Amino acid sequence: MQNEYISKVIPVSLLNQQVGDLLNQTFPPLWVSGEISNLTRAASGHWYFVLKDAAAQVRCVMFRHKAQYVDWQVANGEQVELFASVGFYVPRGEFQLTIETMRRAGRGSLFEAFEQLKAKLAAEGLFASTRKRPLPTHPAAIGVISSPQAAALRDILIALRRRAPHIPVIIYPAPVQGDGAAAKLTQAVRTANARAEVDVLIVARGGGSIEDLWSFNDEALARAIAGSDIPVVSGVGHETDFTIADFAADVRAATPTAAAELVSPDGAVLRHRLLQARERLQRGQQRMMEQRMQQLDWLARRLIHPGERLARQSEQLSQLERRLQQALERRVNLASHRVQQARLRLKGTRPDLQPLQWRLAQTEARLKQGLQTRMQTRQHQLDRLANRLQGLDPTAVLARGYSLVTNLQGEIIRSPAQVAPGEALAVQLQGGKLEVNAKRAAPVQTELPL
Repeated sequence: MQNEYISKVIPVSLLNQQVGDLLNQTFPPLWVSGEISNLTRAASGHWYFVLKDAAAQVRCVMFRHKAQYVDWQVANGEQVELFASVGFYVPRGEFQLTIETMRRAGRGSLFEAFEQLKAKLAAEGLFASTRKRPLPTHPAAIGVISSPQAAALRDILIALRRRAPHIPVIIYPAPVQGDGAAAKLTQAVRTANARAEVDVLIVARGGGSIEDLWSFNDEALARAIAGSDIPVVSGVGHETDFTIADFAADVRAATPTAAAELVSPDGAVLRHRLLQARERLQRGQQRMMEQRMQQLDWLARRLIHPGERLARQSEQLSQLERRLQQALERRVNLASHRVQQARLRLKGTRPDLQPLQWRLAQTEARLKQGLQTRMQTRQHQLDRLANRLQGLDPTAVLARGYSLVTNLQGEIIRSPAQVAPGEALAVQLQGGKLEVNAKRAAPVQTELPL
């Protein structure tokens, strides 16, 4: 292999490329510490600088899409820790580090403590998704735990005022940085739960370094948030910042403003939905009214007036009377015909007419008496039917001082149980109609007034 390289002539670009490939394959990404020097921020947003210590230095590049997540002002002379890939800049043949992440020196121990606490609480199930609760859709009140001087609190209040000015906001003040801040944040969470005056709780502060956000990596605070009876939204730092409080909360918001948007309904959207619901309700009522009007017309066509019904029954009675009269006449004619035939037969045989005439006279008398009795019986039956028909006439009943009571739907009231106190009723009298309201149900009288 060595003889092959000696005998082969390669261009510089290929040599540099092979050196770069060798370095990439040999060194995985790793953490490197040192001091920043010769820092240059290009117009493209990329950073170029030298990382050095007392004995050596190396060129470094941090591209814009990585540099934008550094949340502190980097300057020459700062001690930093870099997570970088070892590489080789082929065009100039320079060894360099491509930076993925940058943190201040000493942050490694904090990060290790963060990871240890995170693993411990996760193993206990404190971050399990089954413990997470949904946020209320329309909270009656919103609580915010933050420093009164924090810009994050102002951002939250502005967002809530814009989206849901009708929802009251209760602030539970607590420092978000410095000694004792974690304990006071924990106490604020417990106070909010003890007072139980809000439906959702926001724990918030703005961005900062890991040291600035360290109060939100407290174990007691994480347990208080996870054990809160009130759903908690964590709005700590920027989108790239993660704290233990984020994992313990029911919902993590990328920023404090995003937390405010998560817990508050959009007033404009609610108004739009309300208008849509009102329009649907109006259309539904209109359709229902149209259907009821059509149904009323259909029922009105089927309804027969009592006068018309009486007229029909009177016509039926007249037809029955005519049929009865015709039947009687046919019976009389038939009997007369038989008598005439009998007379003819008698006349032809010339019997002794005296007894026969006497019997005939008696028979004729009995026949007339029977016919008269039958006619009287039929007349009495006809009179009874006429009287019964007269008794069914509502107007005749009304003429005797009675009345017909119906509700506004036209249903006849036959019992006090059908009427509710205060219900409107219609009373039909002989001379007209009254509209009354029911006051109470009186006991049933055993005797009718004379």
